[in-house]
Amino acid sequence: MRFAIHLIDDEDSIRDSLCLALGAEFDITASATAAEGLAAVDSCPPDIILLDVGLPDRSGLDILEDLRRSAPHALIIIITAYEDVATAVRAMKNGAADYLLKPIPMQALRHTLERATTLLQLGKETRLLQAQALREHMPFFIAESDAIAGVMDLVRRVAQSPDTPVLIEGETGTGKELLASAIHLHSPRFRGPFVAVNCAALPRELLESELFGYAPGAFSGADRRGKKGLVATADGGTLFLDEIAELPLEGQAKMLRFLQSGEFYPVGAAAQQTVHTRIIAATNRDLEACVAQGSFRQDLFFRLAVVRLRVPALAQRRADILPMARAFLHEFATKFGRSITGLTPQAEAQLLAHSWPGNVRELKNLMERVALLAPGPEITETDLGLSPQAACRLELPPLDSSGLNLPDLLAHIEARYLREALELARGNESQAARLLGMTRDTFRYRRAKLEGEAEILPPSRRI
Repeated sequence: MRFAIHLIDDEDSIRDSLCLALGAEFDITASATAAEGLAAVDSCPPDIILLDVGLPDRSGLDILEDLRRSAPHALIIIITAYEDVATAVRAMKNGAADYLLKPIPMQALRHTLERATTLLQLGKETRLLQAQALREHMPFFIAESDAIAGVMDLVRRVAQSPDTPVLIEGETGTGKELLASAIHLHSPRFRGPFVAVNCAALPRELLESELFGYAPGAFSGADRRGKKGLVATADGGTLFLDEIAELPLEGQAKMLRFLQSGEFYPVGAAAQQTVHTRIIAATNRDLEACVAQGSFRQDLFFRLAVVRLRVPALAQRRADILPMARAFLHEFATKFGRSITGLTPQAEAQLLAHSWPGNVRELKNLMERVALLAPGPEITETDLGLSPQAACRLELPPLDSSGLNLPDLLAHIEARYLREALELARGNESQAARLLGMTRDTFRYRRAKLEGEAEILPPSRRI
């Protein structure tokens, strides 16, 4: 592989000698001033930049950041006088890869360039592997609307800091885990594990051992070999804590200690363990309100919310509805071996008019169903089966002098959404609970209570 070098140095003798010495091995160009160098790098980013500190129009240190923006993957090697080593060291702290002292010994230059080309080759291989991982694990992510494009830009930027905690907020079904996976796959940790944990599903009595593992014989019934916890499993990668608001207070305290130091004790262990993992948390609840109510620790909230990402609901990103529907439809048609040509204009209009209370998850589930069950090659309005009422607002009776039975009204409203959640989740109570922002236990309790008071939910939906 032949690499490109751009040399920025005001001394004619250095430019001429280096271009002559390196021209057989590299594609080398040169500039005499900072302005010329910036323009050249911006128009044709090289692999390596040899940058003199003492330029006539601006210091090389002054243009270092501009060069890194124009050529983000280039390695910058500072050239400086012997008495200016401290300046070169400061430049390396600001992103330069190495430095050379004037007069430049050719042997030292060749060794420096050899190290640089090795790093460049590794970097290119890493980017290819990362691109392959993104294609395999995220074959498509529709982000055509302005509402989600800004979120994706922040995802790419925050991903480059592999240790910064991130809090993802948004309604159920908006794709928070997909965004967490995107952060992981765009980050330097992409080759490490991505471990997703549903905090609402962690049994309270096993919380600590599930998260941090346990030593052999730590408690009655424990595996004799001990067990690695989810935190240790995510070492070198990303730990995704979904539904973080459901983590009990005792679990919050233990997670806070781990976030502060990266250290923890497995249950029953005398020796402390250290892991290096990034924490991404997600919630469909208002954590600040939970802090005010005392159900969530303020110090943990501040630790998790170093960067906050708000995922818009599907109804707020309508420009993405049809592209996502087509992509999901193609995915499932391929999976089921169906020859589906697309959606009729009437079906597309119905998709755009729908309120999407279940967000992206509801749209994906709908496209899976029609790809499997639709009789013809083109998906019609009838195939979608979206009732007009689903897009309408709930009509509430007015309160007048005759009064109303508020408990009965609230019970009917609650029953409606429990029923719709079960229908969207195809009878799966855990998924239905997530659609309504509840734990599964709360959902079961509310459902049992309503069914005990009246035959509100249809028997066909009972499990």
